[in-house]
Amino acid sequence: MKQSPLLESVIEAFRCLPGVGQKSAQRMVYHLLERDRDGGKHLANVLARAMEGIQHCKNCRNFCEDELCTICCSHKRDHSLICIVESPADILAIENSGGFKGTYFVLMGHLSPLDGVGPEELGLDVLEKRIQEGTVEEIIVATSATIEGEATAHYLHDLVQPFNVKLTRIAQGIPMGGELEYLDANTLARSLTERRTLNF
Repeated sequence: MKQSPLLESVIEAFRCLPGVGQKSAQRMVYHLLERDRDGGKHLANVLARAMEGIQHCKNCRNFCEDELCTICCSHKRDHSLICIVESPADILAIENSGGFKGTYFVLMGHLSPLDGVGPEELGLDVLEKRIQEGTVEEIIVATSATIEGEATAHYLHDLVQPFNVKLTRIAQGIPMGGELEYLDANTLARSLTERRTLNF
């Protein structure tokens, strides 16, 4: 059955979201049209404002509405310590842990030559400029434990090496509450490689 062209356009627009296929998009659009038109108008209004008003922090590339994000503006943060993450969602995860008081740099992805993502797309020129300012003492690489994440970590190592900056990588291995018998071989091997001295 042929639907209204406008309805087809709305359904197709929803498919730009990750993990949303034809059926999911259709279900969401039908829900808004059948039961929540006010919610749909609100969503459209807020989304339009966000697309225009949210930009990248010029210092760390996180999402913000001003030139600098709240973390980069804060005098309570340790600006000599930078944690490099792949996405703004990673910042939320680290901030929710409450264990980090430094600043961040968001790559907005990872190196992936097959997808056309190189150093330029990750804003590494901005990171290098921050390092050259001479205030950075340590960089923590918090990329994911994937092939692309590891390749990105190696590239960052080569980038930082000429500078007098300590480079560390987040520990990887057994999660809190994890039992050895349920771990995959790669996680267990990494946890043995990343072992540390036992201190109580």
